[in-house]
Amino acid sequence: MSLPTFARNAISDYKRTAAVAPSSKQLARAMVDPWRGAAPRLVVEFGPGTGVMTRELLRLLPADGTLLAFEISASFAGYLSETISDPRLQVVRAGAETAALELRRRGIVAVNGIVSSLGIGFMDSDGTDAIFRPLLPLLGESGTVTQFQYAHRMRWHGGRLEFFNAGSFMERYFHSVESTLVLMNLPPALVITCRGARSFARTAPGTGNGTPLGYTRS
Repeated sequence: MSLPTFARNAISDYKRTAAVAPSSKQLARAMVDPWRGAAPRLVVEFGPGTGVMTRELLRLLPADGTLLAFEISASFAGYLSETISDPRLQVVRAGAETAALELRRRGIVAVNGIVSSLGIGFMDSDGTDAIFRPLLPLLGESGTVTQFQYAHRMRWHGGRLEFFNAGSFMERYFHSVESTLVLMNLPPALVITCRGARSFARTAPGTGNGTPLGYTRS
């Protein structure tokens, strides 16, 4: 039933679904590779959809681990809750921009990693900043983020088709960014692995030395 569920969401809201088909098992495995053998205690997932990557993550988590999956689609969130019976999975019916606040509300001060299927190519800088910047202190130097992008690296933006390199874009948040090609996916995709969260300090408006939103970074 995952394919019909996915198709309904992709057709009704492609911009939020940001995919033409469910992720392949090969892509899911590549997305969780950084934590293989590491027994992560707490991982956050953005845009789990029908749970292909969710299931891979649960295979890696220890018995006392936690996976917080943020899903804005009611149908996807319901599907996950109905089809995955695992006390380590907590489905949060909210957008990724609420993650930092939700984690702190739960008393969580550090996470091992984030697995993101967000369509960052459809977002503006303010949108991605609202998601990732508040999470950087919780990741620190040791936390890892994986994000995928289709290998063609094209997006529809401002009424025209343009090239968008998600790996280069993520360098605004992380010191180390690497990309790996996964051919066995429809279409082929790049897995972007990010480590070493940058530190951001708020400055007075207009004094950010060219960095958006009045921030300086290091």
